[in-house]
Amino acid sequence: MGEQRASGASSSTDSYSTPSPSPSPSPSPAPRQHVTLLEPSHQHKKKSKKVFRVFRSVFRSFPIITPAACKIPVLPGGSLPDQHRSGSSGSRVTGTLFGYRKGRVSLSIQESPRCLPSLVVELAMQTMVLQKELSGGMVRIALETEKRGDKEKIKIMDEPLWTMFSNGKKTGYGVKRDATEEDLNVMELLRPVSMGAGVLPGNTEFEGPDSEMAYMRAYFERVVGSKDSETFYMLSPEGNNGPELSIFFVRV
Repeated sequence: MGEQRASGASSSTDSYSTPSPSPSPSPSPAPRQHVTLLEPSHQHKKKSKKVFRVFRSVFRSFPIITPAACKIPVLPGGSLPDQHRSGSSGSRVTGTLFGYRKGRVSLSIQESPRCLPSLVVELAMQTMVLQKELSGGMVRIALETEKRGDKEKIKIMDEPLWTMFSNGKKTGYGVKRDATEEDLNVMELLRPVSMGAGVLPGNTEFEGPDSEMAYMRAYFERVVGSKDSETFYMLSPEGNNGPELSIFFVRV
């Protein structure tokens, strides 16, 4: 009976209506990259803790704030080290700053461009704001967390939450997170790139067809000051007077 009813309804309307055009297909999202990145040689398995996930879910929803200038945290010894000091004993890693222009910028640290990220931190700064500051010269980003008794056994790079300062101004909270599928797609696309800056196609499904993801990749010198301080200094190619960027992780 259902088929007869549908047939009758169709015959009574065919003479009065014209066929409606079929809806155009929605744009498909950016294709997923096949991830061929390797495990870092120093990668170690870490037990995930629920408190880390709670911090991430809560503080990722916080807005970026720009209150009055605050003192930038200092490393042990009372001062920030000189980026151009000689005789450094740091190790070299690959650092990538990336994000949609109107979204938050993320920092990825890799042993090399061929390796999976060993650290991903979502910074409390919009990508276009960081681009503007870098175009003006030296940028110092400090990520500070409190030293507490129950954190003595946590490595500084395993801290889940940071108060972020950019050139002495508090900008909000930086959050460590696991690498997402989109993060891995970006690292896979940039695998042939050792140093450089540019844009990547946006994800049409989430950011719209006109969005672009900006990135800047460079070698960083990693210097471990103590169990409560690590610093990453961006290395510029010889003879290139590009922007100077230092990123400090400190527990105070």
